[in-house]
Amino acid sequence: MHLIDGGLSTELERLGAVIEGELWTGKTLLQDPQLVQQAHRNFVEAGAEIIITASYQISRQGFEEIGLKADDAVNALRNSVAIAFQATAGTSCKVAASVGPFGAVLHDGSEYRGDYKVSQNQLEDFHAERIEVLLSAKPDLLAVETIPNILEAKALRNVLQDVKIPFWFSFTAGEKTKLWSGEPIEEAAGVISGLENLIAAGVNCVDPELVLPLVTSINRVTQIPSIAYPNCGGLWDTATNQWLGAHRRKLVEWLEIWKDSPIEWIGGCCGTYSQDISELRQAIDESL
Repeated sequence: MHLIDGGLSTELERLGAVIEGELWTGKTLLQDPQLVQQAHRNFVEAGAEIIITASYQISRQGFEEIGLKADDAVNALRNSVAIAFQATAGTSCKVAASVGPFGAVLHDGSEYRGDYKVSQNQLEDFHAERIEVLLSAKPDLLAVETIPNILEAKALRNVLQDVKIPFWFSFTAGEKTKLWSGEPIEEAAGVISGLENLIAAGVNCVDPELVLPLVTSINRVTQIPSIAYPNCGGLWDTATNQWLGAHRRKLVEWLEIWKDSPIEWIGGCCGTYSQDISELRQAIDESL
């Protein structure tokens, strides 16, 4: 089983960062890159084999909408990869460049509703531009994550056909059988199935309770290893920027529940931090 990192925003908050506003972790990347590097390093030292960059919320369009320059976004995307590599220096840990959803740029929680009001062509242009910049920084792989609807999956499928490095693809959902958009998870899995360099498919930033039924359905279609890095459970409150109703069960406790599932890549998302990854590392090692 491959271990990825936990919630970067959660670890940054633990280190004293204030995670808020349109850029989320991207704000810390711009203002205090050394803190981002430390957060990454904490996950590396906890035993993560792969860390995900702080590029989730960064794009030319998003920067321009809040009064920053498009070139600043390009530099920030590349810097997110460079900082991650600095954090993994001297280790075998790999760097996955985060390709977050279009909804993250809207700054309104749209990735947890899937109700974009754009065309597939617009989504293709958005992702192609950003992925091109990320690839220029030479990450080890791409983490295509938190995709809430089929329209965006179709757009990404077309863009990812030309990507020559490994990538995983993870959806996000609020039900056991449907994306946040209300579309069937099996149909979404069918959209990405067969992509040449797709190494894993699954879910992230979902309630842990939903992981098993979702990844089972995805794996049934794709027939490739599953990936799961859930949040701490509960619901995201866009008004307060907080997760409400988190599970009391630790992330590591779900490992036993998922042991007979197709999950081969595991980690955590919002509400999980380096200690959770350390506990997962110990449990995985003890099971070998």
